[in-house]
Amino acid sequence: MKGSVDEITKNDNVIARLEQWPRMARFYRNCFYNTLETTTEVLDDGTAFVFTGDIPAMWLRDSSAQVRHYIPLAAGDDRYRQIIEGLIRRQMSYIRIDPYANAFNKEPNNQGHKGDLTEGSPWVWERKYEIDSLCYPIQLAYLYWQATGRTELFDDAFKETVNAIIGLWTAEQKHEEWSPYRFQRLNCPESDTLKNEGLGTPTAYTGMTWSAFRPSDDACAYHYLIPSNMFAVVALRYVQRIALDVYGDEALEAAAGKLCGEIDAGIRAYGIFKHHQFGDIYAYETDGLGRYNLMDDANVPSLLSIPYMGYAPADDPIYRNTRRFILSRENPYYYEGKAAKGIGSPHTPSGYIWHIGLTMQALTSDDDEEIRELLAMIVSTDAGEGFMHEGFHADNPAEYTRPWFAWANSLFGELIYKLVEGKKQHLFPSEA
Repeated sequence: MKGSVDEITKNDNVIARLEQWPRMARFYRNCFYNTLETTTEVLDDGTAFVFTGDIPAMWLRDSSAQVRHYIPLAAGDDRYRQIIEGLIRRQMSYIRIDPYANAFNKEPNNQGHKGDLTEGSPWVWERKYEIDSLCYPIQLAYLYWQATGRTELFDDAFKETVNAIIGLWTAEQKHEEWSPYRFQRLNCPESDTLKNEGLGTPTAYTGMTWSAFRPSDDACAYHYLIPSNMFAVVALRYVQRIALDVYGDEALEAAAGKLCGEIDAGIRAYGIFKHHQFGDIYAYETDGLGRYNLMDDANVPSLLSIPYMGYAPADDPIYRNTRRFILSRENPYYYEGKAAKGIGSPHTPSGYIWHIGLTMQALTSDDDEEIRELLAMIVSTDAGEGFMHEGFHADNPAEYTRPWFAWANSLFGELIYKLVEGKKQHLFPSEA
């Protein structure tokens, strides 16, 4: 879609407003349009396939995050509408094929991880079950509807998919008793497989819904993943609105509301930990049996991203306590080095900070000085390439993982767009 992008950028008023910041204009141009230029394909059936970058498969999570920043532009541009609506239709069709899968092929070509001990499909690239994989398409559809007023997406197939998601999340409230899902990968790191013959570590009923893997695609230590359960609450609230305002379906609204209330009550009862230094904070994971995992991971949904995903406002007292914890050395995946400080992930080597984490920190901050510092940090750790990476070494940004990671590019493009639209260019690093 190169020609189409060149045409769009000629009339991009954000670029026009970045004349005094040519380096930031380059980052914006590179990152904001990276998905449109490199990872998007509109197919003959009108759907859109959005792959993650250096891997040829489409993740439900990544593909949603890769186009979210285009939503404000969709009301006035058919090209964005075609991509977003086409993507959502394809996502929903994939979920109907296998709601436990996290990544899919463009066609049923049997590519991907085929040695895993789990139910297979030629459409499925990988079948690591992650709650957020089902949240992201719902959120994308809802935000798109709110921005454009278009309801064509909400057809019978969309409703069927949503009902399947509610059924799955309900079954996973009692995973050991009700779930059909099992997953094992042989001859791999522990983070790539589930213990207990693919069932996962034990849990007790909490009202929350179980997740096998984190948004990083790493296995959960304890399977009630708090940020992903928060995202499920947000998604179910969206379903309630869609059920009443679009479908006029009180039964769907009631089912979504009931499950939403149970999960949220579980978060409140089991997901909050009284920390000796920071007070009440949200745990990253728990099992309902008294064990907690206190950490945060740069992948979204994260505890850092709570206001961004819409679960609680940035001034929520427990969120503020949690934010102080995860941006401190008490978080085992917070790193400080010569070039940067921020959140990384157990998915990448120790000492590696993620651009997604730095960008999310800025997107959820109400402190101009913090945002200014983060912007300077982000643009100075690109290894001179003008694009984001996955993780980079805190002392040496030239050491990085994944040279092509469209999600990270999209998120940073969204940050620049929001700052310019909010008339906050004064926070950009000086280029004198």
